[in-house]
Amino acid sequence: MKLKFINLTPHNIDVYNDKGEKIKTYPKSGKVARIQDDVTIKGEIDGVPVGTITYGKPIDLPDPQEGVYYIVSMVVRQALPERKDLISPDTSKGAVRDEQGRILGTTRFISN
Repeated sequence: MKLKFINLTPHNIDVYNDKGEKIKTYPKSGKVARIQDDVTIKGEIDGVPVGTITYGKPIDLPDPQEGVYYIVSMVVRQALPERKDLISPDTSKGAVRDEQGRILGTTRFISN
C-alpha cells in the first residue's frame, strides 16, 4: 500500500538528510488543523498578564484513514495522543536552521 501524507500546517515542510541536502518537500494542503483553546488569565508577572490554557476539540482535522498520515503541529499531535496517524516536524534536535537560527526544515518527524 502506498502511503499518503497530507500537510495540515500553514507551511511547506522541507525534509533534509544528514548531509544538509533537502530531499523532500511536503506542500501545505491549504487546510490547517488546530485545537480549540481557552485561555484564563490567572494574574500577572512584572505587569504582564499570565494565564493558563485549556485545549478542546480539533478543528479541521480529518478522521483517520488507512494509509494516510497527517502532518500537524506539535500541539495538535500532543492533544490527541490516541491518534497514531498524526506526525509533526521535529523542531528541536531535528531542526535544520539558517545562520540567523530560523528553521528551514527538519530531518525527521515525531509521532505519538
